[in-house]
Amino acid sequence: MLRRLILLVPAALAATLLYSASAHADCLLPAPPNHIPDGDSANQQEMLAAMRTFKQYNEDVDEYTKCLDFEQRQNHITNDAQMVRRTLALNQLEIMVAKFNEQVRRFKARHT
Repeated sequence: MLRRLILLVPAALAATLLYSASAHADCLLPAPPNHIPDGDSANQQEMLAAMRTFKQYNEDVDEYTKCLDFEQRQNHITNDAQMVRRTLALNQLEIMVAKFNEQVRRFKARHT
């Protein structure tokens, strides 16, 4: 029983520290655009609006990664947490941009 308690205390302490470290982080992962126009049917205004939305999303992800860097330098999050969150954000951005670029190619193919 005592041995089990001794093993639980470090685990509870680690969980508390992890929670408190993440609670200090004020960085919020930006939501990706919720709509990508269909390049086979979208008009130019829809594509331009989507382009502006994606430009803003890219800027938001850039600010998010800067925020993570700051939070890590302030020891509010660990190096590992910073890298995991940064990688998640950049991967999500890459996937969304690839989807948008495919629709841009389709749109341009219609207008060539």
